[in-house]
Amino acid sequence: MKHLRNKNIKYLILPIILLTIAASIIITIQTYMQYQKVTIIANQKIADIIGTMLKEKPEIDTRKIIEILNSNQNTEEYKKGQAELAKYGIDTNETNSIISVQNQMKQNLISNIILIIIFSILCMGIFLVYLKKRDKKINQITQYINEIKNRKYDLDINENSEDELSNLKNELYKITVMLKEESETSKKDKENLKISVEDISHQLKTPLTSITIMLDNLKDNPSMEESTKQKFIFEISKQIDWINWLVISMLKLSKLDANVIKFNEEKINLKKFIDEIIRNLEIPIEIKNQQIIIKGDEKASFLGDYKWQQEAVTNIIKNCIEHNEENGKIYIKYEENTLFTKIAIRDEGEGMTKEDLKHIFERFYKGQNSSENSVGIGLALAKNIIEKNNGMISCKSELDKGTEFVIKYMK
Repeated sequence: MKHLRNKNIKYLILPIILLTIAASIIITIQTYMQYQKVTIIANQKIADIIGTMLKEKPEIDTRKIIEILNSNQNTEEYKKGQAELAKYGIDTNETNSIISVQNQMKQNLISNIILIIIFSILCMGIFLVYLKKRDKKINQITQYINEIKNRKYDLDINENSEDELSNLKNELYKITVMLKEESETSKKDKENLKISVEDISHQLKTPLTSITIMLDNLKDNPSMEESTKQKFIFEISKQIDWINWLVISMLKLSKLDANVIKFNEEKINLKKFIDEIIRNLEIPIEIKNQQIIIKGDEKASFLGDYKWQQEAVTNIIKNCIEHNEENGKIYIKYEENTLFTKIAIRDEGEGMTKEDLKHIFERFYKGQNSSENSVGIGLALAKNIIEKNNGMISCKSELDKGTEFVIKYMK
């Protein structure tokens, strides 16, 4: 009864009732018209037979004929007439009599009306069951929406049926999964931000403390020797440069995380690309007297942002220079195929443990063999830049044998 109080449901049920009534009326009229037609034909035939009989035998009493027409078919007269018709090939059991047809038409009319009533009841029952299920689904969807409003995303509302409400539930499920993922990502980002702020604070604390102490010494000792002053000034300048580099690197990472950087896409020749990076790193290479061995196809290239990819690969090669031994070698090999362009960079340094290898690309992670000045941000920045350029980077390492970085830029 709750469904019937709903105006929209009433508007749906009313057409069904009207269609059922209309169908009943049409079928009844058609059946009645057929009955009338058969009755007329029967009366015409009876009149024709009586007229013929009276013409041949005027003495026949017509009342007797009417009694025969209304009598039971099992009378003696009926059986004689049946035998006479059989001589002319007419079987009354097959063709049936016109009067029997009339009776059959009456029965058909009653049967049709009963069937229509039963059909109408079944339709109404099925429709009410459908409405009940629909109402249940609507209540479920309302409940799910309220759960989502309360930031409860652990809902399993996947639906396998194909009706409109089921499709709506499936779409709602997809939105729920998306919101859950975004919520988890947001939570993770907040945790990462907290860790990053703590790490930056820790990284800045040491150089700022050092600068403060040296400035206090310079201020409190005006008669300090010139050579000592110059040494302090040099160290202060060095620490400021380091802080500046850290801040710039963190700003770059923040922009990459926020997806606000628009990367250019240009064809980059690998020979020119690698040669320029090595020229920029000549000083640290010469200080450690290292040898760079480059091998690759001069025509090899990839699509990417030249400036950003140069910074990424530079950070990787700088890491190899830092961890490679003096007089050691660094091998750079590049190639291009139909699927990707590959750059492999390998050093002969001390390598790293399996534990360090797991965290090599994490921000501010410093391995066991990291130098005092290492921040642990260069490789994290490199990985982020490469991945934003439709690339990927991997690393493998063995203790006392060296480390190899492999970069692949997909076509």
